[in-house]
Amino acid sequence: MTPRLLIFIPAYNASSTIAWVLGRIPDALAERFHVHVLVIDDASVDDTAERARAYFAANERPFAYTILANPRNRGYGGNQKLGYTFAIEHAFDLVVMVHGDGQYPPEAIEALVAPLADRGVGAAFGSRFMRTDGARDGGMPMYKLVGNRILTFLQNRILSTGLSEFHSGFRAYNVDALARIPFHLNSDDFHFDTEIIIQVHRSGLRIAEIDIPTYYGDEVCHVNGVAYGLNVLGQSVRALIHDKGMFYEAKYDVAATAGTVERYQTKTDFLSPTTLAVDRIGTRHRVLDLGSGAGGFADLLTDRDPGCTVFGADMATPPNLDRFARFWVHDLDGKQALPEDVPPVDSIVMLDVIEHLRDPERFVKQIAEYCTQVGTVDRLLVSTGNIGFVLIRLGLLLGQFNYGSRGILDRTHTRLFTFGSFRRLFTQAGFELVDAVGVPVPFPLAVRSRRLAMAMLRVNQVFIRFNLRFFAYQLFLELRPPVAQSRLLAATADFSVDQPAGG
Repeated sequence: MTPRLLIFIPAYNASSTIAWVLGRIPDALAERFHVHVLVIDDASVDDTAERARAYFAANERPFAYTILANPRNRGYGGNQKLGYTFAIEHAFDLVVMVHGDGQYPPEAIEALVAPLADRGVGAAFGSRFMRTDGARDGGMPMYKLVGNRILTFLQNRILSTGLSEFHSGFRAYNVDALARIPFHLNSDDFHFDTEIIIQVHRSGLRIAEIDIPTYYGDEVCHVNGVAYGLNVLGQSVRALIHDKGMFYEAKYDVAATAGTVERYQTKTDFLSPTTLAVDRIGTRHRVLDLGSGAGGFADLLTDRDPGCTVFGADMATPPNLDRFARFWVHDLDGKQALPEDVPPVDSIVMLDVIEHLRDPERFVKQIAEYCTQVGTVDRLLVSTGNIGFVLIRLGLLLGQFNYGSRGILDRTHTRLFTFGSFRRLFTQAGFELVDAVGVPVPFPLAVRSRRLAMAMLRVNQVFIRFNLRFFAYQLFLELRPPVAQSRLLAATADFSVDQPAGG
């Protein structure tokens, strides 16, 4: 089946170049593709649209065309949104963007779309920096060359990409890839190009590059260089912060693994709720792990003590099901906190679970009832994020309360706790606080340098010792379950029988 190719030309005040650009589109493309040319004039003050129509009226070309004109200027990014929407709605397979000012070579369209034959490639860009001095030889002004190099270097570092150029406007996309990303949420300004790179990359698709020649003529540049640089770096940083779960940005919520059981990384090789819980479990204990996630706690505990028996419950089956003596697929936020046939256990573990529940008070009450019923549970180990953490407080001071994909302000959290409210949640249900530990920020998950991350952990721990409520990123509690009054009465009666009679 012959692929359908859309050649999209965004144009603004390009009356002097539009016919030249259209004339350079190779006829040979029609031998491999069903080609359609789309020109969208972005409310030019000259006769760009009329010149495009006149070109096609005077020249017979082997492909169809559409000429559109915006009623008002929508900006460089806004114009791209219209072009890509046209490609999706008209069921094209591929779309190539060529600027109407002639800066990029239409002659290279076939080479540009070639990498898209690999379904793992979502986009292909023409790069002017794959050859040494190629950009300078083509007339790129020195300030643009230096700025492009610096921005590309910084963005590659921030986003863990490896592009030779972030700022080329000669681009081809797989239309299926465009349909999967929310490009409609992007800016209408020039940094749209950076935002869509981030989206394609974060969606798990590769970005290919081909070498293209550089051409700079007498076209007018409409880009404010300083504002553009700040915007592209700002968006790169926002994407990084989104990835770390510190800030939620809907347009970057395109991760290929979003929503899987592995969404939350188990922290096993540094101080974390998981390591704290494992250290407090007795030898050969029977443990109920509520909210097991990917099963990291069960892995760490049974590796340390194969004699421990772990029971688990969560909404999805973990990949390490063999580590559990029994596992229940169970909604902890349902009417019953626990599955009906949970056997007596020695310890209950709930790590970063309570904040996901709509009614944690009811849940904790039912856990307390289970403990008093079975009479075998000697400890409850729980953790949650600390809404009183210093950065959250500072954010509020600045008028910011930003949810993210992970972390304290994970957007799936329905309840948030300070140290005091977290402690009271359990003590009001009859639990007795044995110990409270402040957990530092999980720097090893966010900082590439292991040495630096561990140093930052140690500094955070020092501050936690000074003020847990203020500097703890997470709160970890060890609690003693309530004992049924009937058991206490029986123990009192037994003790009284053994006492000698009074004189």
